[in-house]
Amino acid sequence: MARRRGPAASLLLAGFAVGWSGCATAPTAPPPPRPNVVLFLVDDLGWQDLGEPFATERSKWNDRYETPNVERLCRQGTKFPNAYAHPICSPSRISLLTGAHAARHRVTHWTLRQDQPTDPERKGLRRPNWNQAGLSCDPATPHAACYDTLPARLRRNGYRTILVGKAHLGAVDTPGADPTNLGFDVNIAGHAAGAPASYLARNGFAREGGDPVWNVPGLDFYRGSDRFLTDVLTDEALLAADRARAAGQPFFLYLAHYAVHAPFDADERYVQRYRDRGLSEPEARYAALVRGVDDSLGRVLDWLEQNRQTNTIVVFASDNGGLSASARGGEKHMHNLPLRSGKGSAYEGGIRVPFAIQWPGHVTADAVEPLPIQLEDVMPTLCELVGVDPQCPDGHAFARRLAGMPTVPHPLFFHHPHYWGATGPGIEPFSAVRDGDLKLIWFYQDERAELYDLAVDIGEHHDLAAERPDDVARLRLLLRRQLTACAAQVPTRDGGAPCALP
Repeated sequence: MARRRGPAASLLLAGFAVGWSGCATAPTAPPPPRPNVVLFLVDDLGWQDLGEPFATERSKWNDRYETPNVERLCRQGTKFPNAYAHPICSPSRISLLTGAHAARHRVTHWTLRQDQPTDPERKGLRRPNWNQAGLSCDPATPHAACYDTLPARLRRNGYRTILVGKAHLGAVDTPGADPTNLGFDVNIAGHAAGAPASYLARNGFAREGGDPVWNVPGLDFYRGSDRFLTDVLTDEALLAADRARAAGQPFFLYLAHYAVHAPFDADERYVQRYRDRGLSEPEARYAALVRGVDDSLGRVLDWLEQNRQTNTIVVFASDNGGLSASARGGEKHMHNLPLRSGKGSAYEGGIRVPFAIQWPGHVTADAVEPLPIQLEDVMPTLCELVGVDPQCPDGHAFARRLAGMPTVPHPLFFHHPHYWGATGPGIEPFSAVRDGDLKLIWFYQDERAELYDLAVDIGEHHDLAAERPDDVARLRLLLRRQLTACAAQVPTRDGGAPCALP
């Protein structure tokens, strides 16, 4: 990435100057106003599901999807082609807001009801005793994780904190099901469920005959109209941000879209253009969902410019790799090529995600940053950028890197000791580590290691475990130490014995 000592570096170093005291009597300049923060999260968006390539070369997927506003964000900011999430949504979302690894917070699978685990048991393996109630503000909540959150920390420092869209942080009837218990001043349409029953306002964002737990709450004003959920959430997000602006209060807007998660309802604004190109109906609808969230991003960027709110950090990311094991058109497990597999998988298609950040005048424009990062790193980074305490359990801030200053890359860790509802390559209980270009995966069912060099084999075709035993031993030890430090829970065999750590 192009390096420069710009305003961001000055802001990050300002704390050292503030603490200095001397004999000079010149007045101290007032601190710069704190920036707003927009965290724009898309659900199930794959690394390749954009017109903007995050790989080194364009692919057929980049030519399929129309995302001019993601391209605009990347031209105005910095994109990270080596960014990672967890393979399933709830672990990623909780890590994003707490800076804790999934192995530590133990919300290692998707949550819904406190007394009904969502992870199946197969092939002689029993599920671990994980935190299926999700995130909570009350330590007495059974099977829940309690951590300080990014919105809570920002609220304590004067920010108006707003969640619009998918929360999926705490199980039904637990404190964490309501985001206002987790640090948000405002919650619009967020609840325990992780998918919408319907994107269609004319259906009341519900599905006839379906389980009402999936119905999107609130939004009564729009019910019965011809509006689409993605657009409605954008309306609400901009209204909430405008109220904070009018009050002169910096805001943290977490716009967490339900799109592009199934069900693939047709967004009539865009779907016909993809049908006309000959895409199958599921793929035309999926592409329209992608185009809808891009339009939402464009509306947010336009609003910031039109309302002179350019002192705003905008982060764009996805919560896991792109869905490919079900619901899509075409061959399964092939929608994220050149990455292998998709959502739920230990392979790159399940965990590598698009990520970009913009802050005009502070973050380098039209830059590519190769530093490997993961969602745990977002909380401390944003805290450093806005000048509040960045301490968190596991995340590593990369704010200095954005300012053109050197940082030491750190290993990335993943822990998903569960089977998922779908099957496919790498969709089984695993832990993994990426250190530099090397990635080691430990599969619990067979207690085996796989090793890949992502610099030359991003598609993970050539398992190097037998050829490089020293690297396998080193990375197994690194991963085992991390899991032990986090007191990570693992599956057990039918007889009750825990599976072996790496």
